[in-house]
Amino acid sequence: MQDVYTGKIFGIREFVRIVDKAVAGMMSYGKEIKLVDKNFRSLIMLAVTQVNGCQYCSYVHTKQALKSGSSEEDLAQLMEGDLAAADSSQRMALLFAQHYADTSGSYDAQAYERLVESYGKDQAAGILASIKMIMMGNANGGAMSLFIDRLHGKRNKDSSLGTELVVFLGILVILPAAFLKNLIIRSS
Repeated sequence: MQDVYTGKIFGIREFVRIVDKAVAGMMSYGKEIKLVDKNFRSLIMLAVTQVNGCQYCSYVHTKQALKSGSSEEDLAQLMEGDLAAADSSQRMALLFAQHYADTSGSYDAQAYERLVESYGKDQAAGILASIKMIMMGNANGGAMSLFIDRLHGKRNKDSSLGTELVVFLGILVILPAAFLKNLIIRSS
């Protein structure tokens, strides 16, 4: 793992928005997520993680992808942002995953339309929901890294203790609140 966190830093409002989108995606597209096999899902999550720079998510999803049969060489290329070795049937989803992460979820509607054209409406929804879930993990993992770095005297000048604590520990409140909000919306 890296000595100091160098990934994307998410603010509190952005984190709340990311959690809400992840929960809505999980609740709305649970069946569709299952249409994306575990190895493919791990690769999608690694593509997002490569953009966001979460070292913990990188470790976990690399391990999962290796267990699912991905080669070390292909994963190394993916973690460098190089999709040349990616399976051609997966490349569109990996590109979309990078685009989603790069735009912090403000993706281009035409890019999503191409995803639907490539995978169909249901699998595309599962891919998008998977991306939203890893965005939540990356934002939380990044805050955890920043906080741990701070404890070791390696403070990031672009981050604050308050934001790190709210994003890192606030998940314990924000996640259930997002579930409750989405349950209320679904029942009305």
